[in-house]
Amino acid sequence: MTQKLVFILVFLSNFSTYSQYIFDGQIAENVDGKTVYLSIVEDYRKLSRPYLEQIIKKTSVDSLGRFKFQGDNLSVDNSIYRIHVDECSEEALDSNHFLGRCENSRSILFIANNSDTITFPTSFADEVLCEITSTNDKSEAFLQIDALKEEMAFDFYDFRSEANRKLNSKKWFKTLQEFGKKLNEPLVELYIFDFLSDKRNETYSYYLKDITKNNYYENLSHRLEEKYPNTVFTELYQTEIATDQQIANQNKSIYSNWKWILGCLLALSILLNIFLVFRQKSLQKNHKNSTLGKLTAQEQKIVNEILKDKTNKEIASDLFISLSTVKTHINNLYKKLNVSSREEIKQLFS
Repeated sequence: MTQKLVFILVFLSNFSTYSQYIFDGQIAENVDGKTVYLSIVEDYRKLSRPYLEQIIKKTSVDSLGRFKFQGDNLSVDNSIYRIHVDECSEEALDSNHFLGRCENSRSILFIANNSDTITFPTSFADEVLCEITSTNDKSEAFLQIDALKEEMAFDFYDFRSEANRKLNSKKWFKTLQEFGKKLNEPLVELYIFDFLSDKRNETYSYYLKDITKNNYYENLSHRLEEKYPNTVFTELYQTEIATDQQIANQNKSIYSNWKWILGCLLALSILLNIFLVFRQKSLQKNHKNSTLGKLTAQEQKIVNEILKDKTNKEIASDLFISLSTVKTHINNLYKKLNVSSREEIKQLFS
């Protein structure tokens, strides 16, 4: 009896440690023989489309459009996988097909491990590879992030102003990063990081600023190192972060230097303008004094009277001279000053 009990316990123990994955689904009807591929994505910079070197298995759909991948050779840890199907005719298949250029290609990214059972049903609208039912609660995280990215795109394109871009960048970086961190799965955060740090996206400029002041990126590095040490994607992330921080700090230094240079140029410009204003006033004053120096004392008095808008009669009365003497002095002034009117005299000495 004891031996039987031991045998049963050993059998159950072996059975419990045995794990097997099952990924199945349906793509469409009347596509008997079409090929479906299973890929593993170790480089998070290659999430956007299928690559030949990522494929680990392939199978054909049956007459009802169903497919199944089954086995026990996947990693016991979570990894990123892709199901990819070609609905093109055999004549349409070429080398460009795997570059994502076929409109009839369908694929889905998901997280799984060697013990997961995952189904990819057709949706209510008969859309294929757009829903996931899984024993792994992390499997459909990428679909949830894609939904958030659609909301983000709407916010960005609602108003295409620079102010709106800055506000939404700050909002959505925080939203996506907190969402990924809350799921407690660094692979999900890598999917988010790949999007936010993509040089082709409008998010890249904000990313370079964020990486210099946000400790999120360093903390993610620690989470990856703790959960997925010595993996391709962890090493890639750590290398990219170190490089991007150098670029961001260099750009920040250049920007700071330019701010200092522009500040100096602005101060120099202000000082130069002040100098030119005082110099111009000094030249005008010297010119006025030099011009007055050519005149007799009486002629200078006449000029002062003209600057006060006095008439010839008023000038004669103030200086106790005759009207004809005033006219003679004014004619002499015209010649000496090379002017032809009282207004020109005012302009000359104003």
